[in-house]
Amino acid sequence: MTDVLVIDAEGLDRLSCSAKTDPSTGKKTLKAKTVCESGFRNMTYVRDLAPMLVGEPPALLGDDSAPNPSETTLAALGSCISVGLLANATHRGVTLTKIEVEMEGDIDISAVWGVGDTPAGKVLGFTAVRCRVALAGDADDQTLQEIHDTAIAWSPVVNTFRRPATVDSTLTVD
Repeated sequence: MTDVLVIDAEGLDRLSCSAKTDPSTGKKTLKAKTVCESGFRNMTYVRDLAPMLVGEPPALLGDDSAPNPSETTLAALGSCISVGLLANATHRGVTLTKIEVEMEGDIDISAVWGVGDTPAGKVLGFTAVRCRVALAGDADDQTLQEIHDTAIAWSPVVNTFRRPATVDSTLTVD
């Protein structure tokens, strides 16, 4: 038997109606706190959830105990796409039995976090990201394609990659 992927359709409708009635209800400030544990091992805290370990592989002087920051960025992208796929399928009355999102990204880390060579014009961060989505459910190929296209178009994380946010940082010296 194939598992059915479901979310609360009525809750999704209430959330959607609320956002349509008052668009400000969809605007949030998300928070996370990262604390260096040792070396390149970092614990990131979100809400009241268990902390998430983020590190580096041995080639980048880490202990290979957790995904690195760039890998967690890809994971966030895939998770956001998956959420959008399920929400859009549910909204259309489509039952999905499979959602898989595979990501790969091209990144140049030769600047070594700013302590290596950083020639003028160097592009830092991902220069290309490719996603491969596999869906299965009780809809035809065209409907699944429309669900995919809508999820990609409206994904907050996809759009952060496409139109990056500004990042401001301040230093507190303890």
